[in-house]
Amino acid sequence: MTTPMLIGSREQALRSELDGPLSAQFRRLLEECERAKGMELPQEHPLASITYFGPGSANLALAYRLTGQDAYLEELRRWLAPPLSFPHWGKANLPDHDLDAGWILHGLSLAYSWAGDALRPEEKQALEDKLLLQGQRMYEFAVEKEGGWWSSSYWQNHNWICYAGLATAGYALQEKYPEAKAWTERAKENFALVLDSLPDDGSNNEGVVYWRYGVPWIASYLDVLRDQEGIDWFNRGTYLKETFWYRLYQAAPDLERIVDHGDCHDRRSGHPVALYYKLAAEYRIPQAQWLANKVSTEFYWREAYESGVRPGVRPEAYQELLWFDPSVEAAGPETLPPSKYFDDLGLVVGRTSWDEQAALVSFKASPGGGHKAWNQSHRQREQNGWVTLNAGHHHPDSGSFVFLGQGSYLAIDEGYSSRKLTEHHNSILVDGNGFVNEDRYHVFEELAEEFTAEILTTTLKDGWTHAVSESSAMYDRALGVTRVRRHLVMTPGGTLVIADDLAADQPRTWTWLLQTDNAPVGLGDKRWRADAGHGVMPIAALDDNPISEIVETFVHANPTSSTPSLAISKKQHTLKRLSEATTSARFVTVLESRRWDDTAPASIRYDVAAGGVRVEIERDGVTETVSLGFDGDAPTLGATAVVGDGFQGSTSTHR
Repeated sequence: MTTPMLIGSREQALRSELDGPLSAQFRRLLEECERAKGMELPQEHPLASITYFGPGSANLALAYRLTGQDAYLEELRRWLAPPLSFPHWGKANLPDHDLDAGWILHGLSLAYSWAGDALRPEEKQALEDKLLLQGQRMYEFAVEKEGGWWSSSYWQNHNWICYAGLATAGYALQEKYPEAKAWTERAKENFALVLDSLPDDGSNNEGVVYWRYGVPWIASYLDVLRDQEGIDWFNRGTYLKETFWYRLYQAAPDLERIVDHGDCHDRRSGHPVALYYKLAAEYRIPQAQWLANKVSTEFYWREAYESGVRPGVRPEAYQELLWFDPSVEAAGPETLPPSKYFDDLGLVVGRTSWDEQAALVSFKASPGGGHKAWNQSHRQREQNGWVTLNAGHHHPDSGSFVFLGQGSYLAIDEGYSSRKLTEHHNSILVDGNGFVNEDRYHVFEELAEEFTAEILTTTLKDGWTHAVSESSAMYDRALGVTRVRRHLVMTPGGTLVIADDLAADQPRTWTWLLQTDNAPVGLGDKRWRADAGHGVMPIAALDDNPISEIVETFVHANPTSSTPSLAISKKQHTLKRLSEATTSARFVTVLESRRWDDTAPASIRYDVAAGGVRVEIERDGVTETVSLGFDGDAPTLGATAVVGDGFQGSTSTHR
């Protein structure tokens, strides 16, 4: 192609800013190219992933294009040689037809566009031939598998990566090879459906880590689409415009770590600097620009070295340079509301402030993939038998929560799991059973549409975070479960009050679960303390359920089948509280967020009122009172109370 992709209209402008507004991004690009020179590259296809060849080649090609320095071209030749010699791209899983091929198609196509004319004729032809071969293989697979796997999985990272790679290759080649236009047309049809199908609230059912891994590819595709066809789909739907807020509110209070709902390899892998810059540029989001800058200067290298996700954040240097818009003003999150509700995923997030020691709760309930994906995928299956929802990274975690405070993870999620279980979460078991269809990788696969969960109501006001979930429909119908309703409140002081209202059509034993990193220590009188490093979590059970035990829970996952060394094994500790066999049960629990040396629990008063409960938590001269109604209005707390549906909360100060 004659005009370099993505930079054709601004190549000179880019060069003029490399030692000015783009100096930091230019330095990152050159440093990444220096790192590439020191990497030993395989001459035979390894079992492990080879995705890194894509962005690595793109970095070198862009550095050569902008500087004209032959050293980058020579290194690009070294990087092109292995993938051009490999008969297939990808070895452990779907060779030529999955992530390795998608990543490399994208990166090598950009390299071809930016530096292809500088290659020797035989080198350029070899690159063209390989891109044509691999692109055709990817295209034929997508056509053959239409209605199944990633070809039609509109809510899944494999779809976005493979089609973005296919489209980039098609645009790079179609001027000389007209048959490649079929690739770009298919990708365009796919992404039209993707953008129309993604949730309006910007959430991601796969969790923060796969958001970080997958969503940048949507932006990558839209970037080449606009560049090559003049079609601007960045405002087709609201997903991309809203998705930064999902990521920001799923940040831990220190902003460096994450809330790890869904399949998350670790608690750090979550910061795509390039995507933050792109979202800031397209939608003029000051906080996205600010977070990108903060990550670049404070968090970047720790994630680069500790992340379990490959190829990691470092190879994205070329996108950081191309997507950074210095005209976007940066501003921190301090003026944003501390709480937010993402209705499609049924995700309620509240924090006491934007301070790094703040308390945070993240509470969720929805069907697999979120409401829009769940409903639309079932309509699609009814119409033509297509399986479009592959929500294998979504856990059986409706009605569960994660609680952080004082810089620590207090009540935790399991992270990544190959065999997903309700009992790995802060959830409810019925006669020892979790959700239907669990104990497998894709727990929502082939489930009827009726197996769903939801958030019934929320109150996010004056520092209070209140929500109610209902997840009874997620259990096997043979259990006769009619109500699993969780009322959750986080007070302005960072105390969590949880009231579970449970019912079945015959007597069942109900198990309440709390997961922690360290084993809770029993204090007597149904109280425990869970240490968590800089933080500590006092636990108080206020109900009459008599039985409790603490057990070790083991979780295993192998996120990358090609690399067994990246397998994850985790031990967490589970506090179990059990009822007697009964048709109805209630658990009422208070969890506090305290500093490590502040272990004395609060003074708690608990009253059962008509149709509800009232909990008073007094500490350091401040009393926070929570009133919850199980079947209607909450018991009244007075004229100054914050009022929601079935909820009231009040704060009083006294000497």
